[in-house]
Amino acid sequence: MIELKGIDKIYNYKKDNEFQALYNVDLHIDKGEMVAIMGRSGAGKSTLLHVLGFVDTFEAGEYYLEGHQVKDFGEAKRAQIRNEKFGIIMQDFALVDNFSVMENVMLPVDFSKKKGREKKARVKEALKSVGIEDLAYKKVSKLSGGQKQRVAIARAIVNNPSVILADEPTGSLDTKTADEIMSVFKQLNQDDKTIIIITHDINIAKQCERIVEINDGRIAE
Repeated sequence: MIELKGIDKIYNYKKDNEFQALYNVDLHIDKGEMVAIMGRSGAGKSTLLHVLGFVDTFEAGEYYLEGHQVKDFGEAKRAQIRNEKFGIIMQDFALVDNFSVMENVMLPVDFSKKKGREKKARVKEALKSVGIEDLAYKKVSKLSGGQKQRVAIARAIVNNPSVILADEPTGSLDTKTADEIMSVFKQLNQDDKTIIIITHDINIAKQCERIVEINDGRIAE
């Protein structure tokens, strides 16, 4: 489903302060896999996630998504794929605190062509799937860390993406809540979602089917 060949990511390319974050990265992820990408802080984990999710571009190499070369896509096509194919969960939740749970989860749906009634039904289904339908009208600022993470997951899956990308989704949670969040990911994986989790926690990584290690921007052998 996803294949990277020789990917280089260089920030400030061809400038005096350029910095290479990824070196010749090869990675293959099959449809329906649950994969952990592990590494220390600064190893390139989040950069790799941003490349995978079309959040960022790359300077060299090839990226194939479902057999299609990503470099062939224009910006409008990339934005459409990012909204429809990928559900991205950021490290700090990236929620709007003054919005309700429903308003936060509605945000990606607002970019789709669905009608109002269908949008609301999708949001309610996403909230139900992560067990927080009773919090729909509560302000995000009033939620616990675990509840906020469930909101972030609901927002990521509301457009029924085929791939979920999660950046340190349990990093700020206690062990019990982290296990609950991992149970949500496992259920999504059983529902045929491809799950890619960025983590530095070996206990989280071991709950995935496969662990990919990245060190200093390079995939470890």
